[in-house]
Amino acid sequence: MTDLSSYKDARGLVETTDPEHDDKPLYRRPGFDGIRTFAEMDEIIAAFLKQIREDQGLPRAEFAAMVGLSVSVYGRYERAFSRVTVTRMIHLCELLGFMPIDMLFEAAPHLWGRTQEEAEDRRTLTKLIERLPQDTMRDLIRLLQRMVPGEKTADAVASIAGA
Repeated sequence: MTDLSSYKDARGLVETTDPEHDDKPLYRRPGFDGIRTFAEMDEIIAAFLKQIREDQGLPRAEFAAMVGLSVSVYGRYERAFSRVTVTRMIHLCELLGFMPIDMLFEAAPHLWGRTQEEAEDRRTLTKLIERLPQDTMRDLIRLLQRMVPGEKTADAVASIAGA
């Protein structure tokens, strides 16, 4: 059984409250500027969706039809009135051409690093990797596996399995 106090300490979790939870205590990991409320994260996600849609030059009414929703129902996502479910996020990624990580990074960049700079560097690296051709990705995977202690290369795993 895990010691709950050690678990919370190891993950940097702190007790907080959020108005959406009737001010009941809950645990969160602080971001670079403290702990954002769930409502603040919803606002960031809403603004992200609106900006991506507008960057694609898609009017809300036409895009809502592509999503299979009425304009007023889709508009709730862009106004942070309704929350985006994971399945809806996947659908929006398919239609608007962004990766889920793009939206998540906007709302919670602290999940990518201990500092803002580290988080931005990880995000930049991820974006670069997303654009690599597959053969280059495979070469990069092999290189990184040799660089990370304890990681086995695909060749090493194959040779062990074949031995």
